Amino acid sequence: MTLWFPTILIAAILLLMETGRWFGVRRRRRNPEGSTGCGGVEAAVFGLMGLLIAFTFYGAESRFETRRGMIVEEANAIGAAYHRIDLLPSNTQPQLREEFRKYIHSRLAIYQKIPDWEAVDAMNAEIRQSTALQKEIWRQAIDATRLGDSTVQALVVPAIDRMVDIATIQTVAFQSHPPAAVWGMLALTLLASCVLAGYSMSGAGVRNWIHILSFALLFSAVVYVNVDFEYPRMWGFIRINDMDKLLVQTLENMK
Repeated sequence: MTLWFPTILIAAILLLMETGRWFGVRRRRRNPEGSTGCGGVEAAVFGLMGLLIAFTFYGAESRFETRRGMIVEEANAIGAAYHRIDLLPSNTQPQLREEFRKYIHSRLAIYQKIPDWEAVDAMNAEIRQSTALQKEIWRQAIDATRLGDSTVQALVVPAIDRMVDIATIQTVAFQSHPPAAVWGMLALTLLASCVLAGYSMSGAGVRNWIHILSFALLFSAVVYVNVDFEYPRMWGFIRINDMDKLLVQTLENMK
């Protein structure tokens, strides 16, 4: 995520707080006592926002760890299936090994295209290519195991099946995110909290910039990290791309 997101977020929070302060000043001018007794409402709104932030943050962190673990499982599954090729007849091995190398290149291409919004069609094409390679590897492995005994088939086929299953689970994992309604509720409570914070500060004669900036920076940082955790391949400082080195190492071990 580039700096435009936190910059816009900070500016929006400051604007909302200023809007709340403007309403508070106008109301106090008309009715100096009318703003008392609202502490319970403010506490409820801030408590709800804290609950939503904790809920989304915990979910994002859990999904991040799941996605990272899935890359490890995928690399291990591909490596294990590749080594099982040694059990097949020697004349069937070279073509299967080449298909495995193509398959890893395809998987890496999918992950590299995830951050590029303009490459959605290309990413979908890579997913289709990866699926086609899975089918081809499966077909060749089945044909090759028919030439051997049942023990070889029992060792090779489950390994390839596991490799295919991990790829499917991996794709689903990277497409799993909170529903839009959850993000909408978080945005709504953040909006209400900023307005109420500005409204509460309107009782002071001058703006307390230390409190205002601390509020804006802190809440912007929390939301930023939350979104960064949720989309680790698309932007920000929390990245999962380094885990792709495991697939690269698997590919290098195939040479």
